[in-house]
Amino acid sequence: MVRLLGVLFWMLAAMPLRAECVVLLHGLARTEMSLVAMEKALQTHGYEVVNEGYASTAAPIRDLAPAVGAAVSRCRSAPVHFVTHSMGGILARVWLIDHKPEAMGRVVMLAPPNHGSELVDAFGQIGAFEWLNGPAGVQLGTGDGSVPRALPLPDYELGVIAGNRSLNPVYSAIIAGSDDGKVSVASTKVAGMKAHLTLPVTHTFLMLNPQVIAETLLFLREGRFDPALTYARAVEITLGGAL
Repeated sequence: MVRLLGVLFWMLAAMPLRAECVVLLHGLARTEMSLVAMEKALQTHGYEVVNEGYASTAAPIRDLAPAVGAAVSRCRSAPVHFVTHSMGGILARVWLIDHKPEAMGRVVMLAPPNHGSELVDAFGQIGAFEWLNGPAGVQLGTGDGSVPRALPLPDYELGVIAGNRSLNPVYSAIIAGSDDGKVSVASTKVAGMKAHLTLPVTHTFLMLNPQVIAETLLFLREGRFDPALTYARAVEITLGGAL
């Protein structure tokens, strides 16, 4: 009996005790499947995770924002954190203007176009662009009509991770400065953010990168990034190792 109690105590001690919820918001023309690796890592570290898709190409950004509230309503734990990719960050910013959870947690945005993207400026008037990306896509430019540029500054604890590797040299030739193939590093930054980190990852796949996942976990727990974090250590953390 003593041995059994000892085993039970060890098992309980080894279990993550984190009654906190994380809402995941994918990017434009993506689905919740793009964030499954992030979801699994968060769950391994004891978080309750809500990872639900939304019809990103079906409506303007402000009409899509209620999907954030629907996801938050699924949280059974508090505080409520957010991890977003690309346009998901803009969607969160829109919704959080008037609907911040009572127990507001931290926010990690992955490659958010906080100042818009020059790609929308270049291609947004082409019919095929809106057909592929919907009304929300054409609102992500850098000029008049840009939803990101019209938003108030975040008033919550925000960390931003940007990428500086591109899979498309044609797109990168259009984007000013260092970029991830879709969004410039400069565009990801926003006044009031607590921390910013640039990693050698691409826009399309950064949410699958162990360093991105591990840095996300670190910010949710401690409100900081670790630029010295090695890839090997990031893999260990992603698989459930202690932060």
